[in-house]
Amino acid sequence: MSNSPLEIRHLQTLIALADTGTLAKAADRLFVTQSALSHQLKALEVHYSTALFERNTKPLRFTQAGTRLLALARKVVSLTADAEREVAQWVSGNSGELRVAVECHTCFDWLMPAMDAFRDHWPEVELDLISGFQTEPIALVEAGSADFAVIHDQPASRPGIVTEHLFSYETLAILSPKHPLARKPHLQPKDFKSEILISYPVDDEMLDVVRHFLAPAKIKPQRRNVELTAAILQLVASGRGIAALPEWSVKSYLDRGYVIGKSLGANGLECELHAAMPDSLAEKPYMRDFVAKVRGVSRRAGKTPASAK
Repeated sequence: MSNSPLEIRHLQTLIALADTGTLAKAADRLFVTQSALSHQLKALEVHYSTALFERNTKPLRFTQAGTRLLALARKVVSLTADAEREVAQWVSGNSGELRVAVECHTCFDWLMPAMDAFRDHWPEVELDLISGFQTEPIALVEAGSADFAVIHDQPASRPGIVTEHLFSYETLAILSPKHPLARKPHLQPKDFKSEILISYPVDDEMLDVVRHFLAPAKIKPQRRNVELTAAILQLVASGRGIAALPEWSVKSYLDRGYVIGKSLGANGLECELHAAMPDSLAEKPYMRDFVAKVRGVSRRAGKTPASAK
């Protein structure tokens, strides 16, 4: 065997593939074509004379060789990022401003740990959280009032704004264990027709379950709006209705059997969060590190794509 062909870009490719679950999404994250990504992976497989992941499987699975290289990739890329961050701080200073705006109620479950980890590495960056739930955080970035916005789904292209996929997650139907629908293997839109949907006080288009699951089926259940996740779960457990929430936001309640979760549709409802930032800041070392921290926290918390479970 000749010298190893592994480069940082190859390691980043393996990580992106593992995190996103598909070649197409990995290519989008890395800003390369799917064809170029496939060529990279094929070259590695030819070099090592073995497949790195199983083709045409759902969910995508790494082989033993691929899993070993993925573990190496995570370790090397993390060490490299640490070194690059320190060099950037020595060369250009470590000051700046990072004002964060979010449009989802449950984002704080993973955003707070990411901000804490970032603050440890960039103590001179003025990290701030724009208070309150923002219905159009990307507009704050355009107006110069925010530097980083967390938004649902891929937004349309806007001049001067860079967007990136952060991570995917599954939205589950949340029910009382005693609810009649709890016996079903998964829920369909028609199951919501005569139910009360307990949700946050936002417009329909802001709810993943409505936008991607119920509205296409022309199902519009009665809604009851509640501000707090804990209050939503209390009402669900009491049989007052059903909810639809990201799996990470209710995991501890599911583990205790306080409520149960059901997939939305036979294949589950996979949803996405994206970041939007000014193009003038997108390549700043502290901004790249903040994006990496968000992805790292989400991965450790198990927010992998529904298709990769």
